[in-house]
Amino acid sequence: MPLYIPNEEGYYKESFEIFEMCLFSILKTAISPIKVSVISGGSCTNVHAKLIKLYKEKHIDELVLERDNIGKINCILKALRTANERLITITDSDVLFLNNWENEVLNVFKTFPKAGMVCPVPVFRTHLRLTSNIWMRNLFSNKLKFTSVKNPEAMTRFANSIGWPWLDIKYKDVIATLKGKNNMIAVVGASHFVGTYKREVFNKLPNKNSIYVLGGDSEFKYNDEPVLKMGGFRLSTNDNYAYHMGNILEPWMEEIYSNLKTQSNVYQDFKELKILKSNIVDYFISEKIFKKLFTIKAFKKRVFKMKGLNKEQIKNYLS
Repeated sequence: MPLYIPNEEGYYKESFEIFEMCLFSILKTAISPIKVSVISGGSCTNVHAKLIKLYKEKHIDELVLERDNIGKINCILKALRTANERLITITDSDVLFLNNWENEVLNVFKTFPKAGMVCPVPVFRTHLRLTSNIWMRNLFSNKLKFTSVKNPEAMTRFANSIGWPWLDIKYKDVIATLKGKNNMIAVVGASHFVGTYKREVFNKLPNKNSIYVLGGDSEFKYNDEPVLKMGGFRLSTNDNYAYHMGNILEPWMEEIYSNLKTQSNVYQDFKELKILKSNIVDYFISEKIFKKLFTIKAFKKRVFKMKGLNKEQIKNYLS
């Protein structure tokens, strides 16, 4: 969990409270013996003192304090390069985890052997965002199609958290999904702000640190491309199991947090999760060749119709 709170005024006034809510929501809802790493880059002295207290109280397993703001990706790399856990969750420090998030993420990994990254929050319009390998393998399969959104209210709340005052029905009526065994459904595509990864995808990390403190191509090179180079799918849970809180503490967050139930660490066997193997040929074909077909309007229109969108929905998805 990377953290950046340079002061506790104005924009950052409630940031540490939100971070604590994030941290303790993880600890309360985990069903496996999770180890939490917090990497603070450029946070103020007072925040570092609070983090040390949490570490001493054993709420944090690994704590790294950097005086300078080295950026989100480089903070993550501090812990990532030495992590040996089978699954690794990377999360922003303003995510409120809900009960069953870990179980549902695990179910996606177990149902879809090629899953390389799973997000516990389905987000609108991620269907063509670094998902060409999914579409290429399932273009003529009825397992891949647009279906009704499971939790439109949660999707609206996510939109609110990123500054959208509302979310039009055209963004939350249907979403691209993939069906697996036992009719398990996963959403195609994933968001960056929280996600769980199979450890082996990070074998494809760049050798050098990111040159960007914020933005640039860092998210793609360090979070996305490694998954694709290992032939992994980027998926999300069908229902919503976490919320993006932002920088302002609101009553609904406190209400949801107070109603979380403490879960037992009962899951410890990750052996059934299939290991991904490097697949550069698949990556090249799907990302460099097949992906270009979706730049052709007629092709995209035909595929969207084949996958269940009506005329009005196709018009919205092409705009």
